[in-house]
Amino acid sequence: MGWITAILASGPARKALGLLLAAAAVLLFLFNLRRAGERAGRAAERLNARERNDAIQRQMLDAAARRPPDRNALAQRLRDGRF
Repeated sequence: MGWITAILASGPARKALGLLLAAAAVLLFLFNLRRAGERAGRAAERLNARERNDAIQRQMLDAAARRPPDRNALAQRLRDGRF
Protein backbone atom coordinates (compact mmCIF):
# COMPACT_ATOMS: atom_id res chain seq x y z
CA MET A 1 0.00 0.00 0.00
CA GLY A 2 2.95 2.31 0.62
CA TRP A 3 4.16 2.13 -2.99
CA ILE A 4 0.73 3.28 -4.28
CA THR A 5 0.91 6.32 -2.02
CA ALA A 6 4.43 7.02 -3.22
CA ILE A 7 3.36 6.85 -6.88
CA LEU A 8 0.29 9.04 -6.36
CA ALA A 9 2.40 11.58 -4.47
CA SER A 10 4.31 12.35 -7.67
CA GLY A 11 3.05 15.23 -9.79
CA PRO A 12 2.53 13.48 -13.16
CA ALA A 13 0.62 10.55 -11.61
CA ARG A 14 -1.65 12.91 -9.72
CA LYS A 15 -2.28 14.91 -12.91
CA ALA A 16 -3.03 11.73 -14.88
CA LEU A 17 -5.45 10.58 -12.19
CA GLY A 18 -7.21 13.94 -12.28
CA LEU A 19 -7.55 13.77 -16.06
CA LEU A 20 -8.82 10.21 -15.86
CA LEU A 21 -11.46 11.18 -13.29
CA ALA A 22 -12.53 14.17 -15.39
CA ALA A 23 -12.85 11.98 -18.49
CA ALA A 24 -14.90 9.45 -16.52
CA ALA A 25 -17.21 12.23 -15.28
CA VAL A 26 -17.73 13.54 -18.83
CA LEU A 27 -18.40 10.01 -20.10
CA LEU A 28 -20.97 9.35 -17.39
CA PHE A 29 -22.64 12.68 -18.15
CA LEU A 30 -22.91 11.78 -21.84
CA PHE A 31 -24.39 8.35 -21.06
CA ASN A 32 -26.94 9.96 -18.76
CA LEU A 33 -27.79 12.52 -21.44
CA ARG A 34 -28.36 9.71 -23.95
CA ARG A 35 -30.68 7.87 -21.56
CA ALA A 36 -32.64 11.06 -20.93
CA GLY A 37 -33.05 11.54 -24.68
CA GLU A 38 -34.32 7.99 -25.09
CA ARG A 39 -36.85 8.51 -22.29
CA ALA A 40 -38.02 11.75 -23.90
CA GLY A 41 -38.42 9.98 -27.24
CA ARG A 42 -40.51 7.22 -25.70
CA ALA A 43 -42.68 9.79 -23.93
CA ALA A 44 -43.24 11.61 -27.23
CA GLU A 45 -44.22 8.34 -28.92
CA ARG A 46 -46.70 7.59 -26.13
CA LEU A 47 -48.17 11.08 -26.45
CA ASN A 48 -48.59 10.70 -30.23
CA ALA A 49 -50.25 7.30 -29.80
CA ARG A 50 -52.60 8.70 -27.15
CA GLU A 51 -53.54 11.63 -29.40
CA ARG A 52 -54.27 9.25 -32.29
CA ASN A 53 -56.40 7.04 -30.05
CA ASP A 54 -58.28 10.05 -28.68
CA ALA A 55 -59.00 11.31 -32.21
CA ILE A 56 -60.31 7.90 -33.26
CA GLN A 57 -62.45 7.62 -30.15
CA ARG A 58 -63.81 11.13 -30.76
CA GLN A 59 -64.78 10.12 -34.32
CA MET A 60 -66.51 7.02 -32.99
CA LEU A 61 -68.46 9.06 -30.44
CA ASP A 62 -69.48 11.58 -33.10
CA ALA A 63 -70.67 8.76 -35.36
CA ALA A 64 -72.62 7.19 -32.48
CA ALA A 65 -74.28 10.53 -31.74
CA ARG A 66 -75.49 10.77 -35.36
CA ARG A 67 -76.82 7.22 -35.58
CA PRO A 68 -80.48 6.62 -36.33
CA PRO A 69 -82.61 5.85 -33.27
CA ASP A 70 -84.25 2.71 -34.70
CA ARG A 71 -84.34 0.33 -37.66
CA ASN A 72 -87.02 2.25 -39.49
CA ALA A 73 -85.01 5.47 -39.34
CA LEU A 74 -81.95 3.57 -40.59
CA ALA A 75 -83.92 2.13 -43.51
CA GLN A 76 -85.21 5.61 -44.37
CA ARG A 77 -81.68 7.03 -44.31
CA LEU A 78 -80.48 4.27 -46.59
CA ARG A 79 -83.38 4.88 -49.01
CA ASP A 80 -82.60 8.59 -49.07
CA GLY A 81 -78.91 7.87 -49.70
CA ARG A 82 -77.79 9.77 -46.59
CA PHE A 83 -75.78 6.97 -45.01
